[in-house]
Amino acid sequence: MFGFRQWRRRRILDKSDLDDATWRRVSERFAFVARLSDDERARLRDLAILFMHDKQISAAGGLQLNQEMKLGVAVQACILVLELGIEHYDGWVEVIVYPDEFVSGHEFRNRDGLVQIDETSYAGQAWLRGPVILSWADVEHAGDMDGMNVVIHEFAHKLDMLNGEANGFPPLHAGMNRQAWSQTFGDAYKDLCRRVKAGQHTDIDPYATESPGEFFAVVSEAFFEIPDIVRAVYPPVYAQLAQFYRQDPASRELPREWRMR
Repeated sequence: MFGFRQWRRRRILDKSDLDDATWRRVSERFAFVARLSDDERARLRDLAILFMHDKQISAAGGLQLNQEMKLGVAVQACILVLELGIEHYDGWVEVIVYPDEFVSGHEFRNRDGLVQIDETSYAGQAWLRGPVILSWADVEHAGDMDGMNVVIHEFAHKLDMLNGEANGFPPLHAGMNRQAWSQTFGDAYKDLCRRVKAGQHTDIDPYATESPGEFFAVVSEAFFEIPDIVRAVYPPVYAQLAQFYRQDPASRELPREWRMR
């Protein structure tokens, strides 16, 4: 099975029509790519190609998607699994992209047991064993180094959902301590909730206080977009994320041209 998987992967990569100029034009938009070594960047490119082959990235609401737009989504999705493997996104196939925020319109049962229609506008959604849905208007603004990235956010939810509903407790690797994870994220979540409730400025997006699941997704965004800030504000959380993603982005040097922005 392993041999077949490697053969299939090599065949997909060999048949790819992604040229160097397009890869550079898209990938160089992101600071998290600028931090990577040449080897890491090459492996990220391979993952992005595999992602675009295995996932159906489709447009909705009149949006027209081209190869560069699809590649932009793939690059951001694959930075999370650079050291984990593309198989972490197995079990579902579709990414749907709307021009702007969208209303899901799905039914849910409220606390009183009544069925309601969700009329909330979303920039992104991730469904358990279902699609990832994105707003292109929000995807397009990724790479601004502001700690907000809707693609990373939703794909962090997907990793969280590997063991059920997104609750901020994804399946941990062998050797990781479940109690340490729970204590670390629980303490940081409570601290951020306290700060937001008190009206204090926070470097982490206050949306993280919505739930432990949203906290994990938001700090994952920040981990890749503004890793130095996460490490400074919540060092234990940064350490847990570094173990989980098997990456240490704050230790990667950001090129001078990015630091001058």
